[in-house]
Amino acid sequence: MHLRTRLKHLAISGAALAVVTATLPGAAAADSGDRGHRPSDRGLSAVIRYTEYGIPHIVARDYANLGFGTGWAQAADQVCVLADGFVTVNGERSRHFGPGAAPDGSLSSATTNLSSDLYFRGVKDAGTVEELLETPAPAGPSGDLKELMRGWAAGYNAWLRKNRVTDPVCAGADWVRPVSALDVARRGFAVSVLGGQGRAVDGINAARPPAAASALLAADREPGRISVPEADPGPDPGPDPEPDPEPDPERAAEAARALFAAENATMGSNAVAFSGATTADGRGLLLGNPHYPWQGGRRFWQSQQTIPGELNVSGASLLGTTVVNIGFNDKVAWSHTVATGVPLNLHQLTLAPGDPTSYLVDGRPERMTARTVTVPVKDGAPVTRTQWWTRYGPVVGGLGAQLPLPWTTTTAYALNDPNAANLRGSDTALGFGRARSTQDIADTLRRTQGLPWVNTIAADSAGHSYFSQSQVLPRITDELAQRCSTPLGRATYPASGVAVLDGSRSDCALGSDPDAVQPGVFGPARMPVLRDTPYVENSNDSAWLTHAERPLAGYERIFGTIGTQRSLRTRGGVEDVAAMAARGRLTVADLQRQQFANRAPAGDLAAADVAAACPVALPDDPEACRVIGAWDRTVDTESRGALFFDRFWRKFTGTVPPAEQWKVPFSAADPVRTPHTVNTAAPGFAKALRDAAAELRAAGIPLDAPLGSHQFVVRNGERIPVSGGTESLGIWNKTEPVWNATGGGYVEVAHGTSHVQAVGWDGSRCPVARTLLSYSQSSNPASPHYSDQTRLYAGERWVTSRFCEKDILRSPALRVVVVRG
Repeated sequence: MHLRTRLKHLAISGAALAVVTATLPGAAAADSGDRGHRPSDRGLSAVIRYTEYGIPHIVARDYANLGFGTGWAQAADQVCVLADGFVTVNGERSRHFGPGAAPDGSLSSATTNLSSDLYFRGVKDAGTVEELLETPAPAGPSGDLKELMRGWAAGYNAWLRKNRVTDPVCAGADWVRPVSALDVARRGFAVSVLGGQGRAVDGINAARPPAAASALLAADREPGRISVPEADPGPDPGPDPEPDPEPDPERAAEAARALFAAENATMGSNAVAFSGATTADGRGLLLGNPHYPWQGGRRFWQSQQTIPGELNVSGASLLGTTVVNIGFNDKVAWSHTVATGVPLNLHQLTLAPGDPTSYLVDGRPERMTARTVTVPVKDGAPVTRTQWWTRYGPVVGGLGAQLPLPWTTTTAYALNDPNAANLRGSDTALGFGRARSTQDIADTLRRTQGLPWVNTIAADSAGHSYFSQSQVLPRITDELAQRCSTPLGRATYPASGVAVLDGSRSDCALGSDPDAVQPGVFGPARMPVLRDTPYVENSNDSAWLTHAERPLAGYERIFGTIGTQRSLRTRGGVEDVAAMAARGRLTVADLQRQQFANRAPAGDLAAADVAAACPVALPDDPEACRVIGAWDRTVDTESRGALFFDRFWRKFTGTVPPAEQWKVPFSAADPVRTPHTVNTAAPGFAKALRDAAAELRAAGIPLDAPLGSHQFVVRNGERIPVSGGTESLGIWNKTEPVWNATGGGYVEVAHGTSHVQAVGWDGSRCPVARTLLSYSQSSNPASPHYSDQTRLYAGERWVTSRFCEKDILRSPALRVVVVRG
């Protein structure tokens, strides 16, 4: 406690942090290059001050030491989740957990451990991440980021060495092992390609040439280009004897639309920034509300990172990352929303006659490169597969189960993912943490160009608001798509933004923008941007209605749509924030109220019509009609009738085609208020009502039961009610719960509101910030921070952020830990 006593007597200023770090040893010399070896923690150290709810405030003298403290603190809270992720990116899930089980889906779309391992082993064997680490900045990662990764790995390893794992998920497990800085970079790579190669992992592994290629596979090939195993010990079905026909363009277009639709995603978000024109003091405000999984490797984790005189930022990090991804400092705050830009495209290959492993470019054959990947398997022989690569990227057998892309004797499909050359995302976040204004945010986006699949919304203390859809996207212009799309692409591109280009023509190459940091992507000048409007808001629709009265246009289709129907969450969000901006005099408290308003836009639009039509649809069930009519149109835990309407609405929208759900159709001239007036005459309306009522009664759930009685999570035997609602209801405070009628209703949350921050400034050196991590800091049931913030979330209560030194030192829960290598 001696150090704590000293800290309490330090001057309350930036100098206090300098005094704290003055006692720290010097940093070890930087490695000459990461070759996958475990980094030395010699000389590395940090001071971690824990405040309420286990939030660490990490102070260090430089980036390596800051990474050390961050890796240590993340391991203390999430060692099992982190260790599981490192098993994934090293391609060892089959070895430890068996080939047939499914990963948690946090680092790729692979449906089995074997599929995941084949992909990540391929990345590892190819040296992909090592090559990116050697790429000079700005195309490659900065020196500061490399130091953070080196320190993070050393801190994680030091925690493992000095502590006993108590989480029952991995206590005593042989797969909890030390890691290298290269492992940390591999995890960052996996996050970067989530929307591209990561979405197509099963398709990459499933791609195999048709039977006609068998003789060619046995023939001699150019040395170093093709490597084919003599025998495959695994259950590989071999070459496809009867390739499927070419994909039907209409079906493929619908499958592509569904694949990239926000309503089907496991990640999303809301964010709004208000300019000083709308606030009580002329300073900006920001409310960030990302919707991410509640379990697994895509959880957020809170911290404050400080290098005195260099960096001081607070917020949330995706597990395994070294930086604050969403956060704030004393001048600026930012959040992200999952964007509509499609971070991949396909090239349709015309295969060389008689050789389906060669393709033509301008009439000349070009051989594919075979990558042989071997995966160790628990209680079995290793499994070997061959992946096929082209100048455009890997050959894929499909994008998801619904969009097969058959490899025939004449045609194959290759996937282009520019984020497979992007290890800059954490440099973008690091630049945000050092920013002093929204202009600095814009400059960071221009300089680093590292965000693979999100928008950025920001506000600053000078009263500026900012939105940018700055993504690493294939440089697919509408002109290029018009000129080079195959028949399949002419269907998929307008419907979904997925371009399918003619890979046989070199004049269909993507080209480069002069301001882009890597070839084949859009430069910053092409990005949709909106500055200094009263508000900027995004709820996972395209940039078009960022501000309803100043719609954005002029961007290419791959970024998203223009003039199309918005989701109910977007419509409700725009209504809410526009009304707030018009009212003015806004404060952080207004942001907090918006987060938990729990208004159901679907209820406002439809409940009265449903109640009016109910006696005709259900003449023998007056109780059901009464409950719908009495529902207060919110999804608070005490709302009666919310659960009944939710179950009805899911059935109605799931069975009635969108064009038949509303009487008044969408109008681009009135996009926030249309469509409206639910079509109670639609076939399926009465059945959806009847089935919802029967479902609840069969489960023993009263139709007018309070929502929180049947929408909850269980933590250490405690049932914690959860408010919020589903995407289809349009709820800002999104909750996608897991339905288990026999277990009592919605008994867990799959994904939804995660790390929330409401941030403003009052003219002092300390931001006015309220935060909330819905699922809490730790996934270890033995931790005191396993469910403490979950209970806050249930009670719609917030954590008052302790950003300034004086506030940290005044915390009644203050616990100081000096961590050393």
